[in-house]
Amino acid sequence: MANITRFNPFSELARFDPILDTNDFFNGFGLRSLMRDVEREPRMKMDVSENDGSYTVKAEIPGVNKNDIHISVDGNLVSISAEVKKEKEEKSGESVISRERYYGKVSRSFSLANEVDAEKVQANYADGVLEIKMPIKSGANRKQITVS
Repeated sequence: MANITRFNPFSELARFDPILDTNDFFNGFGLRSLMRDVEREPRMKMDVSENDGSYTVKAEIPGVNKNDIHISVDGNLVSISAEVKKEKEEKSGESVISRERYYGKVSRSFSLANEVDAEKVQANYADGVLEIKMPIKSGANRKQITVS
């Protein structure tokens, strides 16, 4: 587990960002122009589903080369990381009015209820969406415990 990520307990609360969000929450207050140059932390959005003895993960990672995506599976722990590279194209006499595209490294780690058969994991990246199919390891059955 070489990928260590700092835990931020407020990251989920920060999804509602009235200053940087596209809604007009602070319309007329002038705060929007003050925060224009602040870069947002890149975030990887994911869907995880379980069906037919396997897990399917769909992660949005736009603008990434598939060679810059790294996936590791260790038992039931899955880690996905990717590097989004910034394009440097500036022309003389041109000024940037708005910059919303980000660059940097994004990563997500999560654990699943069952262990995954790492030898049979398949990954496909197309149109900015990474799809990972991970079969559940045989013999790794979930045990229901009844409370007495």
